[in-house]
Amino acid sequence: MAKHTIVLIPGDGIGPEVTEATRQVLEAAGLSVDWVELPAGTRAIEQGFENVLPQRTLAAIQAHKVALKGPVTTPVAGGFTSVNVQLRKRLMLYAAVRPVRSLAGVKTRYENVDLVVIRENTEGLYSGIENEVTPGVVTSLKVATETACTRIARYAFRYATRQHRKRITVFHKANIMKMTDGLFLKCARRIYEEEYPNIEYNELIIDAACMKMVQDPTQFDIVLCENLYGDVVSDLCAALVGGLGVVPGANIGDDVAVFEAVHGSAPDIAGKGVANPLACIMSGVMMLNHLHEEAIAEKVRNAYNSLLAEGKSLTRDLGGTAGTREFTDAMIRRLK
Repeated sequence: MAKHTIVLIPGDGIGPEVTEATRQVLEAAGLSVDWVELPAGTRAIEQGFENVLPQRTLAAIQAHKVALKGPVTTPVAGGFTSVNVQLRKRLMLYAAVRPVRSLAGVKTRYENVDLVVIRENTEGLYSGIENEVTPGVVTSLKVATETACTRIARYAFRYATRQHRKRITVFHKANIMKMTDGLFLKCARRIYEEEYPNIEYNELIIDAACMKMVQDPTQFDIVLCENLYGDVVSDLCAALVGGLGVVPGANIGDDVAVFEAVHGSAPDIAGKGVANPLACIMSGVMMLNHLHEEAIAEKVRNAYNSLLAEGKSLTRDLGGTAGTREFTDAMIRRLK
């Protein structure tokens, strides 16, 4: 069995608790690993670094090619730039991948949801180019390049092929943003027509698409979005299956991948031992598949599917009373 070196970024708030739980579960499942633990977020400042994304952390991810990250705090309407956005831009993690599926034991109004949101991760309005034109008037520039639009479209079709998915739906607002979203559509259509005509392809205007999503999410397979739409839609989709505590996430580039729990840092419950580590564990499963440790990934997936179906040892957000430690211990027992 190969031994992997993985950068571990505990993050802020409940991040250290859920990443530690994930580390224990992955090791119990048989992963041979050296963890390189480094900070990001407010934790980095607390440890004496000058900024929230230390160069040492970036360099380690670049060197080892893979990282597991807990949630980090992002201030609202001021303060430092989002660590997540910085990571994606600095490491060119252009594809955000969010699998969303119904889970046995997690009751929602929907059943048999099984879709993936693929989001362009480096430009759009999240380029952060904002200006105050005059007092009381600000502008924000939406950036779309043919290079990035083509790259994410090709990634989505490759993903569909590898994962045996049948259909890609692009969410857009090209009826209004004719140049930026129009370019996104143009690039997606070209990749479909020239390279992947075997994959079913269609397009929906974003507002109508969201209506259709909540009417019947089972009609979607892969959803391809530009940056802002993908951010919103991926959280909407999480709500269809139980919330951000039960969906994984990954930010992937050509050479580097960062896997993360996509929920917030939840400072109100940090240190209380009640956080649900499942989303981070599920992201760990995505990481295992990325590392070609499919057997270990399947072992962990079967363990949490079994735990959820049984309905015992669940955390509060899943309707139970277990704490982080109890949930983790129950997972590990199922791995032995």
